[in-house]
Amino acid sequence: SKLKTFKKIIRKIHLQYFKKSEVECLVRLFHSLVERANVRLNNLGLDRNAFGAILHSIFGMTDDMLMNRVFFVFDKDHDNCINVKEWVKGLSVFLRGTFEEKLKFCFEVYYLNGDGYICREEIFDMLKNSLHQQSSEEENDEGIKELVDITLKKMDYDNDGKISFADFEKAVREERLLLEVFGPCLPEAKVHFLSQKSQPNNLTH
Repeated sequence: SKLKTFKKIIRKIHLQYFKKSEVECLVRLFHSLVERANVRLNNLGLDRNAFGAILHSIFGMTDDMLMNRVFFVFDKDHDNCINVKEWVKGLSVFLRGTFEEKLKFCFEVYYLNGDGYICREEIFDMLKNSLHQQSSEEENDEGIKELVDITLKKMDYDNDGKISFADFEKAVREERLLLEVFGPCLPEAKVHFLSQKSQPNNLTH
């Protein structure tokens, strides 16, 4: 039942992230959003489209590619559905995570092929996705290739042609603006939807 699920989540989620009342609010919000989504999942969770709509409407994200990647990072069991436990645990880092946790979160978003490295091709794809220039596609691609070279020179400390987590962490610790260097994947500003006054009905408009 929902009550048993909620109690299990309360026991497992570290209270340094959320108060008990806030976890309860997140659980209520989750079930409200699932019911509205009509995602053909027997109301067990949020599919990629429903979750993307939430990232857009609540957190102001607009990049489809990055929203898809955030979905896959939230979806820890890789069943293409975000359940209530994944929802609360994901939001704990997304909203209240430490700098180290956000480092890991952003890095996971950015390595697209799941091998634990951000390679040259992935950097190119992400930069091309995030840059909207008026020049021709050929000129644009050449400019992006130059940016890829600059990025690797700045972040690839072991010179193996790809960015490991150790590379990423070192670069971001030296220059924190590099945390979202390949595109915004965290909320732009502090989101105030966990207050006592917040109601699920007001959150998706």
